[in-house]
Amino acid sequence: MATSVVPHDRFHLSYSHMMFILLTITSIFVLPTSSTSRGTLDQYRHDSKLRNGFRINLNHVDGAGNFTKLELVQRGMNRGKHRLQRLSALAVTSVDDDIKSQVHTGSGEFLMSLSIGTPPTSYLAIMDTGSDLIWTQCKPCTECYKQPTPIFDPSTSSSFSKLSCTNTLCRALTASMCSENACEYLYAYGDDSTTQGIMASETFTFGDHSSKDKSASISIPNVGFGCGNDNEGGGFTQGAGLVGLGRGPLSLVSQLGTGKFSYCLNSIDSTQTSSLLFGSLANLVNTTTSDNEIQTTPLIKNPSQPSFYYLDLEGITVGETLLSIPKSTFQLKPSGSGGFIIDSGTTITYLQKTGFSAVKKAFISQMKLTVADSSTGLDLCFNLPNSVSEIDVPKLIFHFKGADLDLPGNNYMIADSDLGLVCLAMGASNGLSIFGNVQQQNMLILHDLEKEVMSFVPTKCDQL
Repeated sequence: MATSVVPHDRFHLSYSHMMFILLTITSIFVLPTSSTSRGTLDQYRHDSKLRNGFRINLNHVDGAGNFTKLELVQRGMNRGKHRLQRLSALAVTSVDDDIKSQVHTGSGEFLMSLSIGTPPTSYLAIMDTGSDLIWTQCKPCTECYKQPTPIFDPSTSSSFSKLSCTNTLCRALTASMCSENACEYLYAYGDDSTTQGIMASETFTFGDHSSKDKSASISIPNVGFGCGNDNEGGGFTQGAGLVGLGRGPLSLVSQLGTGKFSYCLNSIDSTQTSSLLFGSLANLVNTTTSDNEIQTTPLIKNPSQPSFYYLDLEGITVGETLLSIPKSTFQLKPSGSGGFIIDSGTTITYLQKTGFSAVKKAFISQMKLTVADSSTGLDLCFNLPNSVSEIDVPKLIFHFKGADLDLPGNNYMIADSDLGLVCLAMGASNGLSIFGNVQQQNMLILHDLEKEVMSFVPTKCDQL
């Protein structure tokens, strides 16, 4: 049963099914013989069409299903549980331990549509802000999972070229080897999924390449990607590969050289696609007239996990109470463990367990409802009164360094009238804290890699 939530206002219950934000990611990446230069793409970075920016439509992986809001959250939590376990283990491990080798989130909740090659072939790929590599499954396959579109055949594209072992993108890989002067890669994710193959370059097209309107799409040559012939694990079956949007040199945003991107995830009950924006389109001042509502906070670097977007969370307010949580609870430790990241591919927010305990205690004391003994998978649920259509919920504010993010009630409370429950869409972690996509709904979020900041502004994403 879908619900809407307004802090310090009325909490309305409805009987329509809610749809989670559906994202479609299509990624495919390869090149024609051997390439040692990024020259063509470097030159293309000055193209006015790229500088002016472009938009990619995003869809939630469950967006076409007939699920309630609570069911959508549960499905997302189930998909991400292995990744969360891996990241939680990472968060309590010293950089001197074996596990400290870079862990990439993998999997994801959103898909994006794009095309690869010449002529262009359309694909779906997973969007992942927690990793860097762009890759797709390629023929011939030693081990490939079943995907919704045909597997990319590099022999049919005139713009495909293998990358040489001296290429800067090859050297940026954490695991690679050289075979006949071709760069071979191995990339592992937090759910134990892996992709292995040849690094290549290819022309990527974003938007509708079949449209007669040339402004409807943008084609970018020489994008470096992994052409995967051996791909194992269960986290990628919704798409044909993955597009990394992390902070490292292999990611799409780094290769484009635009220095920034933003996304806006629609409300759970919206049937509209969400948006991923690059170039000047990503600037928040171009998309909102409420400039004074823009909140900006610094990005923090973690040398042991350079892909992740770490933020400085200084405190949390529930209702009118600033919780007594030590500032060190969410801080990144010198060992590289702990910290707080924002991630589009994690469904709900997970807080370090002592921090979550304080939040949970505050909601129990401030909600005028009895705590429910439920099997929803969420840590805290309350019983809804009979024949009640609205309830009050306390405010929830995340205090980042230089930015106070006052969340709408729908971004953290989930009600199900059929079950008679309203639940807090948050959970506990063993160390690393993660700001999930439920909390990011109807928020335009800018990742600025040049200024090393992240900015938020409340936005009606279906009107963007």
